Amino acid sequence: MRWDAQALRPRLGEQPAAQGGTGKGTAAPAAEPLLPLAGLVRSVSTPEFAGVTFHEVTAKSVLNKVAAGSRMPFEWTVNPYRGCSHACVYCFARKSHTYLDFDAGLDFDSQVVVKINAAEVLRKELAKPSWGRHQVALGTNTDPYQRAEGRYSLMPGIIGALADSGTPFSILTKGTLLARDIPLLKHAAAQVPVGIGISLAMTDERLSEAVEPGTPGPRARLKLVSRLRDAGLPCGVMAMPILPWLSDSDEALDSLFGALASAGATGVTAGALYLKPGTREWFMQWIAARHPELAGRYRRLYGTGSYASKEYREWLAGRIRYFKARHGFSGSHGFSHRDVDDPRDEEAQYPAGSLPPAGAGRTGQAGAAPAAAQPTLF
Repeated sequence: MRWDAQALRPRLGEQPAAQGGTGKGTAAPAAEPLLPLAGLVRSVSTPEFAGVTFHEVTAKSVLNKVAAGSRMPFEWTVNPYRGCSHACVYCFARKSHTYLDFDAGLDFDSQVVVKINAAEVLRKELAKPSWGRHQVALGTNTDPYQRAEGRYSLMPGIIGALADSGTPFSILTKGTLLARDIPLLKHAAAQVPVGIGISLAMTDERLSEAVEPGTPGPRARLKLVSRLRDAGLPCGVMAMPILPWLSDSDEALDSLFGALASAGATGVTAGALYLKPGTREWFMQWIAARHPELAGRYRRLYGTGSYASKEYREWLAGRIRYFKARHGFSGSHGFSHRDVDDPRDEEAQYPAGSLPPAGAGRTGQAGAAPAAAQPTLF
């Protein structure tokens, strides 16, 4: 069926035909917005994306300033989508959906907000004299290459706007739709520094299907890593989260790091499951339903906090170091947003290749960025 025919709320200015009529007589009043979303144009549900509703909005701004003091190695982000049909039960961004009066559980997976004018607005923002060509990160909240991107095609315009303005950028994704834009990314990388990161924390296809049901499977993402490397592009891998008692065995870690090495990943970072409020409740519900034998162990491991116990993290860090060294990833650490002596060192890192090269930050004017102090390295 045509996408437009599935609109639950018509486009602004459209008048639906009177109920039971032919569309030629008296028109019914325009439908009220389904949700009080700023800039809502329409909401769409289609059999092509069964169970998912897309809320198309026009954004006034798409550049988001990272909070001061965050210690992130970038100052600005762009998120063309809010909510994510990847439906990863462990997604740390679930809580952010409650800011839109959605819930952090099923709504996060099924109510996706699409900033349909993202590329146009971004181009205007980047053209302002005040823009200093700071590094921009994409994929920091929800995935810019989730399935809806195949329909909306927002990323080509966003990539073009960043490259044309001389702005270095990075992309983090689980979506193999990124392969569509490899030619654009190669062109962009000839203009500005570019970093690319793939999120992949397991090689077990059945486990992946259970915990991240809307994502391309591990084999597909490994192939994407290889395609990026064959194209001459960097590709760091965020191997997070490692799931206690589900993907933290020696066999699982050996398989993961071996596969990443074979695919040619430029660097890899791994860390344990992080359960911040909003995510914790949804994940624990999933564990209780799918692995009831582990529910009590998870409650004891995480207590009332977001992080696994220090003892577990130290144990896991030791296994990760061993298997990274075994597969040639020793010394491949990247940028970190935490202090050197932080007990969560490994999970604080951005793997080599996932961010633009050091010194690619603020320029203040067109042209190459001047040398800059390198963020904390491990």
